[in-house]
Amino acid sequence: MTQARKQLVSICDSPYYHVISHCVRRAYLCDKDPLTGKNYEHRRQWIENRIRILSSIFAVDICPYSVMSNHIHIVVKLSSGEIDNLSDFEIIER
Repeated sequence: MTQARKQLVSICDSPYYHVISHCVRRAYLCDKDPLTGKNYEHRRQWIENRIRILSSIFAVDICPYSVMSNHIHIVVKLSSGEIDNLSDFEIIER
């Protein structure tokens, strides 16, 4: 059963969270797909750039991350202090 984010995330307990995202249907995110022979390595830099852009929009710091052939791992640190300094309009705009 799904749970509300406020029940799963508690900055008081830990500001660090391990985030994983997997591809579906044996799709490849990066590297060479052994079944089709297609090379998706060009996506790796785009994904790394996107992680940096999104971390600047959302109030998270990126700790270690790894872009694998069919999934990514990111350890994020929630920056509650950064959010406290933003107005409601700035939060909505982001």
